[in-house]
Amino acid sequence: MVVKVLFSGVLAQITMTDIKYYQSTRSISELRFRILDEFPELAHYDFRISLNNVIINDNRNLNDGDEVTLMSPYSGR
Repeated sequence: MVVKVLFSGVLAQITMTDIKYYQSTRSISELRFRILDEFPELAHYDFRISLNNVIINDNRNLNDGDEVTLMSPYSGR
């Protein structure tokens, strides 16, 4: 199972990429943990998450081919 993660704005600057792929990640919370483990400085930013172009505020299960976008804050942190 592969999930595509898109980073926008300042988050792309921090990660030094705008696209990254994660394998064997079953949920948004697990994915978020893996991303923050890899890029701990992202914990200082209040970013929104969308799953397949729908903004979500809760944990969701992920499926093969899902696209997750981490959207940077529009102003400030």
